[in-house]
Amino acid sequence: MTSIKHNEGKKGLFEIFDGDNLAGEMSYTWAGDTKFIIDHTEVFPGNEGKGFAKQLVMAGVEFARAKNVKILPLCPYAKSLFDKSPDLKDVLF
Repeated sequence: MTSIKHNEGKKGLFEIFDGDNLAGEMSYTWAGDTKFIIDHTEVFPGNEGKGFAKQLVMAGVEFARAKNVKILPLCPYAKSLFDKSPDLKDVLF
């Protein structure tokens, strides 16, 4: 079973756990009050191919929607997901 933990702050972090094991993380940095930058998404070795990176980015999207803010995806993975997913355009900066 997976779970996601969110550590908020000027530099925030979403962590995904597979059971009790930390499986990956996505970091972001606030750029003003109305947007944040996804700067890094990483799935740790042995956890690839399980959809964890997408779950992390989608947690960031849900957070942005709840806060009514935009996302600037500078991380290559996050950018590719935004490019392929028209349903995420509402939070794209």
